[in-house]
Amino acid sequence: MMRTKHLLSLYKSIARTQKRHWMSVAGIEKSHRALTFPGQGSQCINMGKDIYDRFTSTVKDVYDEADEAMGQSLRAMIFDGDQDTLTLTHNAQPAILTTSIALLRVLEREYGFDLTKACHYVLGHSLGEYTALVAAGALSLGEAVRLTRLRGEAMTRAVQDQGETGMMALVARRGQLDLIEAYIEQLQKELPKGQVIQIANFNSSTQLVLSGTKQGLQEASASLKAQKLIAKAIPLAVSAPFHCTLVQPAEDIMAAAFQSVSWKQPCVEVISNVTAKPYDDIDGIAPLLLRQITSPVKWQQSIEYCKTQDVVDFLCFGPGRVLANMLNKDYPGDSIRPIDTMPTIDEYALEFKDGVALP
Repeated sequence: MMRTKHLLSLYKSIARTQKRHWMSVAGIEKSHRALTFPGQGSQCINMGKDIYDRFTSTVKDVYDEADEAMGQSLRAMIFDGDQDTLTLTHNAQPAILTTSIALLRVLEREYGFDLTKACHYVLGHSLGEYTALVAAGALSLGEAVRLTRLRGEAMTRAVQDQGETGMMALVARRGQLDLIEAYIEQLQKELPKGQVIQIANFNSSTQLVLSGTKQGLQEASASLKAQKLIAKAIPLAVSAPFHCTLVQPAEDIMAAAFQSVSWKQPCVEVISNVTAKPYDDIDGIAPLLLRQITSPVKWQQSIEYCKTQDVVDFLCFGPGRVLANMLNKDYPGDSIRPIDTMPTIDEYALEFKDGVALP
């Protein structure tokens, strides 16, 4: 019995020491961690419902704010709607954003997760950049929901009279991305007038996405396969060719909307999709979000920037595991944890209490 008490006392002493040690190096530890947020395509009916059912009082205000900003019940659309309606761009974008923030709020409010102590960088893929800005306190949730809904509507309308357009995912051979980029730029110069082919996303070391006209996409995939630069080309079911010049009219609509937004200083650094580096100041947020509409999402380059800053731990918030899967493939030695359901929150929360790592 005495031995048991002695061991228990020793364990508590070690635990206290570990907690103090973690706090004493918090400034160092957080620089090794980044939070990521997903883009369109991760949506699914009932996403986030398990956290809402368990912690209704904790996240109800998140969904209430989103509902008010939407002018309709986004919550009902996610929990009781149908997949086709949810997948519409102007619905999917605010729905994914809201679900991602709800997951973060549960960890913050129920388990004491402190963003400023837990990480140094937040970044999001395409629409996920808006989520990252909300997470970092630079943008309110309501404003972000209104902006992403408008963004989805504007990009879809931009190509309604431009003929057949689309997007295509490419599975590239490792080490060929620079060559593919140069090849696409040259191919665009050779296409007939009115035909467009551009890189929309640099997703990983072996995956990128093209946007453009149907003819441009077909010629690009055939040429890249013939040159043995890609192994596979997969057409994507999307409502618009995002992140290319075809959706340029959406920039004017979003520019007007940004004029009424009250940007705040982020509490941690937010990485831009356009530059693959943190914003320099809040005055640069709106201009870069405007450029993001027609510029490629430099996701791989953004992750590479994190790696140059010694990031080895990624928390991937939001529905679906696309970002976590890509990270696992490129960086199998890193700690990459999806935070997408109640079980994943419970598992991760075992390590945290009031912002302090548990022994």
